[in-house]
Amino acid sequence: MATYEKSFKEEAVRLSDEIGVKQAAAQLGIPYWTLADWRAARKAQGNQAFVGSGHKRLPADEKERRIQELEKENSELKRANEILKDALGFFAESRRK
Repeated sequence: MATYEKSFKEEAVRLSDEIGVKQAAAQLGIPYWTLADWRAARKAQGNQAFVGSGHKRLPADEKERRIQELEKENSELKRANEILKDALGFFAESRRK
């Protein structure tokens, strides 16, 4: 089974929009149904249709959970950064005296 790069798939789908699926598949030397599947994936999933190698598409619930985790981690890191800034200011002030 052949594997294709994300960029190739995106360009193939764009070409098929311009000249038609059958003609684009013939021109690119790929099976008609493969290109038709790529078009269906793009229609159903938009920009997430062709994930790169090693990247998996997360379900919507999983995405939301991951976003919440990252937002929580981000706020904790911001708090830690503020504490470190305050400590740096405190120690810099004590060295001046």
